[in-house]
Amino acid sequence: MRNRILASIITLTMLCIAGFANAQTTIVRPNLSIPSKIGPAYFGPNAFPVPDMLDGRTSADMRLELYGDCFLGTTTGSVADDVTADMFARLTIPLFTPKANLTVWMPIFEYFHTSAEVNALRRLPHKGDLKGFDSGDAYVSADIRILSQERHHCDMTVRAALKTASANRFAEGRCYDAPGYFFDVSVGRGLQFGKGGGILRVALSTGFLCWQTDNGRQNDAVMYGALLAYKYKRFGIDTCLGGYVGWEGDGDRPMTIKTNLSYAFGDWSLRLSHQAGLMDWHYHQIRIGVVWNFDILSRISKK
Repeated sequence: MRNRILASIITLTMLCIAGFANAQTTIVRPNLSIPSKIGPAYFGPNAFPVPDMLDGRTSADMRLELYGDCFLGTTTGSVADDVTADMFARLTIPLFTPKANLTVWMPIFEYFHTSAEVNALRRLPHKGDLKGFDSGDAYVSADIRILSQERHHCDMTVRAALKTASANRFAEGRCYDAPGYFFDVSVGRGLQFGKGGGILRVALSTGFLCWQTDNGRQNDAVMYGALLAYKYKRFGIDTCLGGYVGWEGDGDRPMTIKTNLSYAFGDWSLRLSHQAGLMDWHYHQIRIGVVWNFDILSRISKK
């Protein structure tokens, strides 16, 4: 009963957020023959990111992640033309079971600097450089594990996520003031190399991502991802190739490759990451941060 009540509250909250966000835009007849140019290639790095892929599993621990990011743009010959720095946070909470998580994440704040050349490529009216601060859009997802490797030879998790329209700097191309959502499914399997050896994990994902573009229409995209990870004692490394393909075909088909290094000590771990845009997401991202895991389910069961 407690789980059903909690699930109902989460569902109602997500529907209210989506309804409120959609209510802010007056809808008129769309013109589908003209590309909207509302996509990753025309905005800052946090406006239309490629969502981090799951590896088929959910978390049994409550997890808090704090990162510092630096994004260097690649649309011109100089990375100094487009620089973004932010503080990013993500919180994952098990919903009374390790098979279901509630996850919330967002860039808490960002600093940006874009040159006149970059602004012109993004069709912004500003003649000179742009500098400023902003907070990012918040994401909320429900992650449900439906298969486990112990019983079904592989892990499978379904995720449903909403994007709010909480960021503010649309006029500077930092965000797009409209809601969005995505659904995806990830499948993964871990392979143990001998007793006490490392663990190799392979995962694939696919899904559907959608965001409102201009009045009366939206962009629908197919998501994809492939992940290869290896963990040995305290050290871990993983690489993920992922992205999504929008129907407009104009700056809305980002593809990125991400590599993460981690070192664990107790309930904490250090992480160093690099993400490179291969298509329609014109940035190099360097991330460094810490992750804290807390076994909240065991604490609750002891009470």
